Amino acid sequence: MTELTQVNAPIYEALRRFRRMRVVPFDVPGHKRGRGNMELTEFLGEDCMNVDVNSMKPLDNLCHPVSVIKDAEMLAAQAFGAANAFFMVGGTTSAVQSMIMYACKEGDKIIMPRNVHRSAINALILTGAVPVYVNPDVNKQLGIALGMSVAQVEQAIRENPDAKAIMVNNPTYYGICSDLRRITELAHAHGMLVLVDEAHGTHFYFGDNFPVTAMAAGADIASVSMHKSGGSLTQSSFLLMGERVNADYMRQVINLTQTTSASYLLLSSLDISRKRLALSGREIFAKTVEMAEYARSEINDIGGYYAYSRELINGDSIYDFDVSKLSVFTLPVGLAGIEVYDLLRDEYDIQIEFGDIGNILAYISVGDRKRDIERLISALSEIKRRFGRTGADMLSHEYIAPVVTEAPRKAFYADKVSVPLDESAGKVCTEFVMCYPPGIPILAPGELITQEIIEYIKYAKEKGCQMTGTEDINIERLNVLK
Repeated sequence: MTELTQVNAPIYEALRRFRRMRVVPFDVPGHKRGRGNMELTEFLGEDCMNVDVNSMKPLDNLCHPVSVIKDAEMLAAQAFGAANAFFMVGGTTSAVQSMIMYACKEGDKIIMPRNVHRSAINALILTGAVPVYVNPDVNKQLGIALGMSVAQVEQAIRENPDAKAIMVNNPTYYGICSDLRRITELAHAHGMLVLVDEAHGTHFYFGDNFPVTAMAAGADIASVSMHKSGGSLTQSSFLLMGERVNADYMRQVINLTQTTSASYLLLSSLDISRKRLALSGREIFAKTVEMAEYARSEINDIGGYYAYSRELINGDSIYDFDVSKLSVFTLPVGLAGIEVYDLLRDEYDIQIEFGDIGNILAYISVGDRKRDIERLISALSEIKRRFGRTGADMLSHEYIAPVVTEAPRKAFYADKVSVPLDESAGKVCTEFVMCYPPGIPILAPGELITQEIIEYIKYAKEKGCQMTGTEDINIERLNVLK
């Protein structure tokens, strides 16, 4: 057998061979290569429906791969510099939860920043692990949470020497990176695993002059959203593992929650995207950075807006910055980030990644074009001219450090009562409240509701943030401990 290299895409190649076989299907899915649902086939195309197939011997099985999926995972591990890599079809949410479920059992402590994605706190509810939150520093001008400072991590380790793992967001949604190498050294010196939510850092592995990757820093496990900046289909991700991780046990952990009916559309998209980045990633992401740097310069020249970059680096809580991220502070033009987000979509047919209270993020990646960048710059200039105002009534903060009174699992499953939002101050929340995206909770189960948080929620609602997480879809009531 010919040795596989990065020019191969084993799952994709197996699907092409299978399609030529013209097999008569008496298995699932029931649409039978699209013939049973012609409207869907006309919408998605015959080529797509022909490879929406079930696991079978020629195509391997994601739950227990022995052939083409195993080969594809081996190539992915090589491309990312990992000891092992698993294909994830439940998004990076599933990957983050699998990391924590591997590292922690009920009652185990895990050190993590509080500005984690909801998926991490969900994993605490599932496992019963107990969070030791490191409240990140905040850039008061921009109103955003920063990375984990080494001193904060050292203190958390001293106070919790029995913690099993440390989790790090790297980069954050805004592009901010922690000193991952130093944090990893500290964790390993105290027998703790290092888990990295690298959802927004796929490109670090394939471009030049990006912040250090989790695998290069010696971290144990990393979750990577290939669909975000790597070009694969939505919901497809990789879970990367270092030498210290028992990959066979990790597979068992993943199989607790991941589907047994993995989509070959998602699997092949991961396979093809890995091949493309392994072969051409440096050129692709050099162009991405060039576009981001150009956009940043032009937006800053408009005046008022602040598209920030490496000038924020302080050597600790902002150890590095992802220059492909186009994060823009909007409050100086008198508009909340979410207002600019809505105006771009409604007035200019431009869909950006998210807007929060003070910032927007335009995600620039493998599929962007220079003319689209020009359109974004022009729209932001017009928005300032048409809709800008003084910012006297703007809320100045973004991240509010929580007061944790109960473990997330205990609070989530506890007896609860629904109370009006305005009457909830002083009570302990039993559900999530967050703006999505980015999906970082304002409140999580087990946290004290304060008047400051209530005002923040009301302000975010007023400005049009998409609020999620609560039983009450209108966020007029909160569930609290009885």
